Amino acid sequence: MTTVEKKFVPVMITPFNLKAKVDLDAVSRLIDFYLAAGVKGFFANCLSSEMFSISEDERLELTKHIVDYVNGAVPVVATGSFGLTIEDKAEFTRKIYDTGIDAVIMITGHFANLEDGDDVLLRNFDKMFSLTGDIPLGMYECPAPYKRIISTDVFKTLLGANRLVYHKDTSIKPEFVKAKLDVLSSLENNTLEFYDAHSPNAMFSLQAGAKGMSSISGNFYPEILVWMCNNATNPEKQEDVQWLQSEITRVDPLIHQAYPMSAKYFLKKRGLPVRTISRTFALELTPEQKTTLDGIHDSFALWCERLGITPAV
Repeated sequence: MTTVEKKFVPVMITPFNLKAKVDLDAVSRLIDFYLAAGVKGFFANCLSSEMFSISEDERLELTKHIVDYVNGAVPVVATGSFGLTIEDKAEFTRKIYDTGIDAVIMITGHFANLEDGDDVLLRNFDKMFSLTGDIPLGMYECPAPYKRIISTDVFKTLLGANRLVYHKDTSIKPEFVKAKLDVLSSLENNTLEFYDAHSPNAMFSLQAGAKGMSSISGNFYPEILVWMCNNATNPEKQEDVQWLQSEITRVDPLIHQAYPMSAKYFLKKRGLPVRTISRTFALELTPEQKTTLDGIHDSFALWCERLGITPAV
């Protein structure tokens, strides 16, 4: 096990007001909450942020607000690969980088169609690199528009360009995660930070060398993921680490139901000024879904009690 500092980086949700406009005051309260929980960075303008359901101006305004409010306390990254052409994506990348973020994240599914081979993806990434100067970039195997998992060989090739500083992995299977981490560890002087998005992988990935976690579970109980990042490689905490991992894995399929509305309900229950209003999930939560989330909230309280965690709110 490595004892290098691990980080939890939440994929931020976007609170909306009663008119379904971005509520920047609630965003500020949410940032305070995340920081109090011990997060070490923010992923703004991501899928959890409902980035496909807000306008270009809203993406930029929201990201700029987050950067200004965080004020350098921790790094901030945000998605930038929007637009029909690679030139369009490069232009928006420059715009969002000008908000002050630390790196611009590329959605892998934006660089090749579902039926395209890896040669197309590599060619388009190479063009993107050439059009974006020295802007630090990252990759995100986002589930939308479709999930494009980066193979080990493609991962190694892209790292060779020396432009990537961030990777959010959604390949889920531990053997795929390990293969990429092995590539990363074999390279000298590589500055890429590897984050796993799959909460059931937390213990495995952190122990295998991932820099941290960046999962939707942080929009329910970030303190728990921070604790896991801080303790996954601590030999003295392995009994609690294994127990907590089993609990995180148990509830993970449940929190994905009706997401991000489920997260908004959970955060509201925790006392955050987050309304259950979403642009991507139009329906109200069912009574059964609310009861399930109420039960997970009770479990969260028990996790904190066992691990000595003081909830952020």
